[in-house]
Amino acid sequence: MAIMFFTRIPCPKWVDHDPEYLKKSAKYFSLVGIIVGGIGAFIFYSASFIFSTEISILLSMVSTIYVTGAFHEDGFADVCDGLGGGWTKEKILIIMKDSRLGTYGAAGLVLILAIKFSALREINPYFIPLVIVSGHSLSRFIATTLIYTHPYVRDTDDSKAKPAAKSISFGMLILSGFFGLLPLFFFNTPLIFLTILPTYLSKVYLGRKFKKWLGGQTGDCAGAVQQLCEVVFYLSVLVLWKFI
Repeated sequence: MAIMFFTRIPCPKWVDHDPEYLKKSAKYFSLVGIIVGGIGAFIFYSASFIFSTEISILLSMVSTIYVTGAFHEDGFADVCDGLGGGWTKEKILIIMKDSRLGTYGAAGLVLILAIKFSALREINPYFIPLVIVSGHSLSRFIATTLIYTHPYVRDTDDSKAKPAAKSISFGMLILSGFFGLLPLFFFNTPLIFLTILPTYLSKVYLGRKFKKWLGGQTGDCAGAVQQLCEVVFYLSVLVLWKFI
């Protein structure tokens, strides 16, 4: 169910879109991150035999955006538009629900993708595949913590993401954390775990904004956290490599 909802990867026909199953699948969000990140890492590794590092990174980014249907990028853009153009909870939620892309959303997407590309470009190409997998898995775990700590606030029942964005149990959070942190153990230094702190703090920053303006979170908010945390992880890896 998690693979079907968060990616375009074909699933067996017997997998039904059941709201209760979707809620239970939250514990596998980080595992989906490993799968998506693994696809991006494979594309980078394969392309690097033919193209430059820069082109290989771009192809990797294209592959992960395609395989997820830009699901989280869309959430990030909606949050940029909502918080940038709305001054009440109701107005922000209306803007975030609007399928049109506004100025704040467009600017936010361009900038966050540019930072993602630039950060990966500065990393040793040998480590880029593992960094990509880790960024996708860890950021999805951090997004899961937002679902755990912040209540779902959209009242409408027509949101496809509502079951996935509603509260989850502590046990589900622990399993998500296992998959989210798993790729970090494959680095040759325990210092890599220091990246968890700035990554989580970025979630705390957005979480406070969501609490202040919305009183909680929506599926778009979780997508925005995933995107921000992924970029913060890449930047944190750069700091480790250069200054530690």
